[in-house]
Amino acid sequence: MNMFGELTVLHGILDDPLIAAFAQGDKTQFLRLCYARGAEENFAACLANAVLYDENAFSRTCAEGKNPSELVRRAFLADLKIIGQSLAQSRDSAFRIGEAPLPVGNWDEESAQRLETYYRQNGCGQWLAHVAFRFSQGELRPILTPSAVSLGDLKGYEAEKAAVRDNFENFVSGLPYSDMLLYGDRGTGKSSTVHAMVNLYAPRKLRLVEIDKENILSLPELRSRLAAVPMKFVVFIDDFSLREDDDRVSTLKAALQGTMEGHAGNVMIAATSNRRHIVEESFATRMNSVHAGDSEEELLSLSDRFGITVLFASTDKREYLAIVHAIADDLGIKTPSEQLDILAEQWALQRGGRSPRRARQFAEYVYSCECKQKPVEV
Repeated sequence: MNMFGELTVLHGILDDPLIAAFAQGDKTQFLRLCYARGAEENFAACLANAVLYDENAFSRTCAEGKNPSELVRRAFLADLKIIGQSLAQSRDSAFRIGEAPLPVGNWDEESAQRLETYYRQNGCGQWLAHVAFRFSQGELRPILTPSAVSLGDLKGYEAEKAAVRDNFENFVSGLPYSDMLLYGDRGTGKSSTVHAMVNLYAPRKLRLVEIDKENILSLPELRSRLAAVPMKFVVFIDDFSLREDDDRVSTLKAALQGTMEGHAGNVMIAATSNRRHIVEESFATRMNSVHAGDSEEELLSLSDRFGITVLFASTDKREYLAIVHAIADDLGIKTPSEQLDILAEQWALQRGGRSPRRARQFAEYVYSCECKQKPVEV
């Protein structure tokens, strides 16, 4: 039996069944879980991950940029030493203890100092373990396979990306920023641009939280919850539109700087839409309104509450082919330029028009054909 039962600040790691089995001396269950997770070669590394991602009084205070009390600091260090001593006393041919990687290291005072610095720079708990989350039915769930797109993957639209990036830079730097509406035709890279910005600024404690338009009524609750977390958040509403008689219109308007609560300094709303005015207007409703002008102004004011709106317009032939060639260069495609132009145009015409999405689909198709040494047939 080891001394894990004496943990105080780090007692949360015992919620992990593998660590709990180790702490309880249940060798059979421990080995079953150890083998299932692939931790049999380096159990210390698995334990270090549990410590690193545990949200507790020490990690949370550091992530907030504050200094833990001396009592909490000493208790955290004592917990690290308990873990280190327990591992040192464990000798069994059925698994290997191994070594804990940095920033944990040797479970000593230097480890505690490294962890303090790490939490200050990167956050703590689930926010440290994941970059993107989805808010649904009152729960925040991590997105286990978020988009890995980078700005380098997105071709064209340099002015549009620059405007978005400038606002993101203001946001993560603590400067004045605005909620954003990215609008334009499908396939122009609106959502990918938001994802790329989050990936770019993730090392600066930026995280993404997706919320479906069906859950917009929960937006005030979400903002309140995020306001208490020592991170920066982009609340992302993708492919957004509402009917003019939808109750969610007023909720979103209030969230966009329309209440006394104002801007939560760590929350920015970013939405994408195929239309500049995201409220779908009904001609019949407008005609039946006594104050038609006031009604229309009320609807337009929702879009206007986004401080920054960026149009991602559809591409013309020149822009489309430029994007095709940029992606082809990245992939190392060998098809001659003139032939690539002809095939790319055929691809677009057969599939409903030109767009960056069509360009990437085409280039990746050509790349696959070349890898398999098959002719490119569009």
